[in-house]
Formats: sequence, structure tokens, C-alpha cells
Amino acid sequence: QVQLVESGGGLVQPGGSLRLFCAASGFTFSRYGMSWYRQAPGKERELVATITSSTGSTNYADSVEGRFTISRDNAKNTAYLQMNSLKPEDPAVYLCNALYLQPPTRSYWGQGTQVTVSS
Repeated sequence: QVQLVESGGGLVQPGGSLRLFCAASGFTFSRYGMSWYRQAPGKERELVATITSSTGSTNYADSVEGRFTISRDNAKNTAYLQMNSLKPEDPAVYLCNALYLQPPTRSYWGQGTQVTVSS
């Protein structure tokens, strides 16, 4: 069955770094665009970063541009989010999403991994 499993979250001090992992199974990973979202308590889910399936082009939210880097390894069926210079406004549950845009569109979500930034 389809699975997206996030890992790598944890507690880090402001200015620190974390690397998140999204391990995929049960579908053809290389054909899906991959994204990272985050959701903080009481806030709407926010798109953080996206990487396309074909060219590997990336896009970032303004709030993380220059600090976060999304990447993927199709051989390992894994997407990554490298987070540097973490700020007090970055804590949230980080979720990965796989999206296939050819009809019929398919979208899969993981359960998320918690990121906490605190001194």
C-alpha cells in the first residue's frame, strides 16, 4: 500500500539545523512531485517547498527561501528537507506530500514529523 513516512524532526535551538526525510513506498516515486508542508497549532497548513518530478525544479515559500532546501533521491524513493538557520517561527508538524498531476490526479500524505525550535 501507499506510504509516506517522515522522520528527522526534533528539538533544535534557534539558528540550528535539521534534515527531514520522507520515505515513500507503494507508488512510482519518480513520477510524483514532492512537497513539504507545515502546520502549526491554530494555523492553516502552509506549503513550504516543492520539487518537480521531471526536472527537479524547486520552489519555496518566502518565509523559508534561502534557509531550506528540498531535494529528492529517486533511487532511494526519498525526499528531503534540509532546514538551516531555524527560527522561532518555524516550529510545526512538517508533512510531506506526493502529487501526480496527470489524470486521474493522485495525492498522498504522510503523518508528519514534529519540529520544535527552542533555546
